[in-house]
Amino acid sequence: MKILVLKSSGNKHGSSNMLADEFIRGAKENGHIVTEYDTAYKDIRPCLGCNQCGMSAPCVQKDDYEKELKGLIRDSDMLVFVMPVYYYNWTAQLKTIVDRFYSFTGELTQMHKRTVLLTVAWDNNDSAFEIVKAYYKKICEYMQFKDLGTVIGKGCGTPDMTKRSIYPNQAYQLGKSI
Repeated sequence: MKILVLKSSGNKHGSSNMLADEFIRGAKENGHIVTEYDTAYKDIRPCLGCNQCGMSAPCVQKDDYEKELKGLIRDSDMLVFVMPVYYYNWTAQLKTIVDRFYSFTGELTQMHKRTVLLTVAWDNNDSAFEIVKAYYKKICEYMQFKDLGTVIGKGCGTPDMTKRSIYPNQAYQLGKSI
């Protein structure tokens, strides 16, 4: 299976990317082809809402989304959404990616992609992740994606905190199970 891991943290060595690395390790050990795409370091602009694409044509913006990422999404069997939680929601970088699905919503919906969510936050309680999980569930439902699992890293405010937690192993085991 071709797996596209969409990282969205500005901290390349942060806690969410640590989970991604462990997931990738498990998935590769299981024979999958994994591509990492770091959205935080790409020129990806927000959807303009201009409707020039009509939900089924190239976007008028010729940024890295249109030039690189859209093709990677098309070619993958699975999308892995990776994010730290800032102020109880998805990162702007990853939310922008999802908003840009608009230019090929019909096509993408028919692909029935499989998905995984890997996320961390400093907070050590479930309420910090309510919006993140609800949005993920809604996107999976709307886009006809099949959720294959999540790792919700509570109390992962620093990489050292995350290393000492159960979450890197959970991410590895999830990658291995795919």
